[in-house]
Amino acid sequence: MLNYSIKRLLYFIPTLFLISIITFFISINAPGDPVETMLNRSQDERQTDKLIQENSYVELRHNLGLDLPVFYFSITSAASCDTLYKISNLSHRSILERMAFTYGNWKDIACYYQTIKKLEFSLPKRAINLKYLVNSLYNEYDSSRIGPIIANLCDSLKSNNCTETTTQLCLELKSSFIEVLKNQKNYMQFIPAIHWYGFKNQYHHWLKKFICGDFGISYQDKRPVSSVIWDAFGWTLTLSLLSMLIAYLVAIPLGVISAVEKDSLKEKSITSILFMLYSLPNFWIATLTVVFLCGGDWFSWFPSPGADWPDTSAPIQEWVPAMIYRLTLPLLCWTYSSLAFISRQMRGGMLNVLGQDYIRTARAKGMSETRVVWKHAFRNSLLPVITLFANVFPLAITGSFVIEYIFSIPGMGKLTLEAFQARNYPVIFTVMMFTAILTLAGNLIADILYAFTDPRISFTQKRL
Repeated sequence: MLNYSIKRLLYFIPTLFLISIITFFISINAPGDPVETMLNRSQDERQTDKLIQENSYVELRHNLGLDLPVFYFSITSAASCDTLYKISNLSHRSILERMAFTYGNWKDIACYYQTIKKLEFSLPKRAINLKYLVNSLYNEYDSSRIGPIIANLCDSLKSNNCTETTTQLCLELKSSFIEVLKNQKNYMQFIPAIHWYGFKNQYHHWLKKFICGDFGISYQDKRPVSSVIWDAFGWTLTLSLLSMLIAYLVAIPLGVISAVEKDSLKEKSITSILFMLYSLPNFWIATLTVVFLCGGDWFSWFPSPGADWPDTSAPIQEWVPAMIYRLTLPLLCWTYSSLAFISRQMRGGMLNVLGQDYIRTARAKGMSETRVVWKHAFRNSLLPVITLFANVFPLAITGSFVIEYIFSIPGMGKLTLEAFQARNYPVIFTVMMFTAILTLAGNLIADILYAFTDPRISFTQKRL
């Protein structure tokens, strides 16, 4: 079993590597600009003191490691630039990439882009219409639209009595765009090119920090993601473990009773009640309990979802009962729907075992029914239930979105839901990675429990 466990752990490495690549590339292609999101600037702020704003943008982008190439290598066309990642503005990079693909002469395009930058910062602050024309060039790649804009810009410069430097830069801009059109190399887009960047790239930087426990910065409150997740993880872990413990302690005996007393009135009653509970949506039951049992016009048997949580700094004999009292309704709503499924799995496994020859032999020897069921049949019927146990681990990190949201529990489910709503991608993708890791760990532990429960199961020896 030890060799098997080590072998499975080694398989985790390439699996997690592929998962991390998929997660990373989804994160970098997610909509929105993370730097702009963290700076949280309004449109007016972006238009004033643009040089200062751009410096802060570049600085934060550097701190986040976004000024590095994306991966260890890139496979592009010969028309593309291998250092385009150095352009800080996301929309500018997109337009420049499109221009490189269209015209195929990156050197001339780079010269054209640099001239636009120089011209933009040479314009006086009062020349709002001129700034608008220059900024519109950043969003155009089609020559049929760029040409009229440059012509209009040159005419406007004359009427605004701009400096000789600004006028000269406008002429350079016109000249550089003519060079782009004159030196087109459209065939370059059909020539493949591979660019190697080494270990200094965004993915390696992200993976190295993730392994070291640094999951990035939350976009919402600019706190480390590790701190945000750790605060929520304790709540969800407590709820999921208590819920699963209660579900197994209740459902397993009910499943055994249903199998032993098959087709009896007791078995039919248990099945009917459990499936009735299973058919009730937990968000509906949770809402009803909040409305009828948490104050308002009905009963005040439990605290309302917005009430303060018990102070954990108080003596343990005070806050533990208060915490249990507060978590009673969430646990009830989280647990009841799983009772039917677990009990049916247990019932099916038990019925399969009770029909085996060794059970009939044990009964023929005169053993009591209780001993036959709980000593001989019970252990070998646990395999389907153990399979369900593997889901405990990913559940501990994802939590229950609905239950945590309705009862205002600051757990992983509520955190992830809020992260989706706010497009807080560092939190979302950290949760995705941990869910994958815990899913693999849960499957491994389930396999180990299989062998522990049934000695006939071996992952290392071939039995004839």
